[in-house]
Amino acid sequence: MHVRDAVEADAEALAAIADAPSDAMRGLVHDRTVRVAVEAEAATDPNEDVDADPADLLGFVSFDVRGDTVHVTQFGGTRGAAERLLEEPLRFAAGEGMGVELLVVEDETELREAAESAGFVESGPGPRFEGKATTRYRVEEA
Repeated sequence: MHVRDAVEADAEALAAIADAPSDAMRGLVHDRTVRVAVEAEAATDPNEDVDADPADLLGFVSFDVRGDTVHVTQFGGTRGAAERLLEEPLRFAAGEGMGVELLVVEDETELREAAESAGFVESGPGPRFEGKATTRYRVEEA
């Protein structure tokens, strides 16, 4: 598994994973830090253009900073990819001395397990999204 920055060409695959419109995912790629996990090996030239094959995308994580906390705004994919991708905001937060928060919809068992495996601890209920309850998870100063 290889992790790289998301590119606009990933929007369709991100939309399929997140069950969201592809236009919204294009905006996400432009407005947030978004990393994706892919099966393909990394290109040998870091300046080489990425040919995004949606079939290779295993998961994604998006995050930003508000105040003194890194907020995971969305994540999804296979459990293994989600666990690996959550290392990205944790690594950023550790370098900045910040905590990290994320929300998981209650019926998303694999994402809940991925968050817990990555070191997140349940910290109470989160807001409802589209009528679904969420749980807030947090890592204090990663």
